[in-house]
Amino acid sequence: MTLIQPPLMVTGGVHTARSFRMATQASTRGSQGITEGGDLKVRQMSTPGAGVRVGNGSSVVRGATWGQGSYTAINLGDAIVPIAATAGTGRTDLIVQRVEDPEFEGNRNPASDDIVYFTVIPGVSANQTTLPPGMTGIVLARVALPPNTATVTDAMITDLRKIANPRRDRKIQSINGFPYVTLPAQAGVWQDDWPPNGRVFTDVPAWATTANLVASFTGVRVWGETFFGVRLKWGSWIGTEYQVDTDTITYMSKTTVMASDSPWLSPDFRGKTQELRLQGGRYNNANGGADVSGSTALIFDVEFIEGTF
Repeated sequence: MTLIQPPLMVTGGVHTARSFRMATQASTRGSQGITEGGDLKVRQMSTPGAGVRVGNGSSVVRGATWGQGSYTAINLGDAIVPIAATAGTGRTDLIVQRVEDPEFEGNRNPASDDIVYFTVIPGVSANQTTLPPGMTGIVLARVALPPNTATVTDAMITDLRKIANPRRDRKIQSINGFPYVTLPAQAGVWQDDWPPNGRVFTDVPAWATTANLVASFTGVRVWGETFFGVRLKWGSWIGTEYQVDTDTITYMSKTTVMASDSPWLSPDFRGKTQELRLQGGRYNNANGGADVSGSTALIFDVEFIEGTF
């Protein structure tokens, strides 16, 4: 194919719709899906009935034909999508956002017909997640209807939305050096302040739904026969326990302990500053111990990830 002329944006040039669609495709890295995590969510109707509602939001939809480019769409308010009742057997339907551009498929008239619209693809397999080949659109949800059902409820709806270009944000914060403090002797107690002031404050983005957390606790000195653990505490959330279990050490040794988790972030957690700390505690009264000092470091690596909600 020869070059499409003129390129965007040349003063005095006449630009085709395809030029703008290809620019959209390039700017969205060829991805498709909803724009932000809460966009175009499919739910039961306010009064459950024979259909679903699609909420506010926007999307980018990549054309099924090569060189077609990508479309953008915006939905304001709830759009009602009717769903046919079932008879003696159940049925699985897909709720999709379709783009039917007459340049590539169908015969809709952009001057009078909806080119982008919500619709149902009925009778798909129970685990269907994609559109039929050659169809331009994005899948929003799957509805599993039992036999003899005319009312759709949230329990029947499986969310299949994907974000076109999910946001990610990574922060690394370190604490280099601690006052000399030995892990307290009490067994079965998570120490609120060991290592001392082993905490950072994280600004959780309002869009983040999950996070990858890694704490690297290096230069921890151990001796004797010791059995202790560390865990992450983030606000009120408590992470997985990671154990340090040594055989008898004649003198002393230094070790590195790591703790990691990938928590889901609840709505009331997002958009706030949350304290992230490492906690330590003994599992038993083993004849040994651990301490931190000026040569101990604690590194927190936090990556926030955007997902649907």
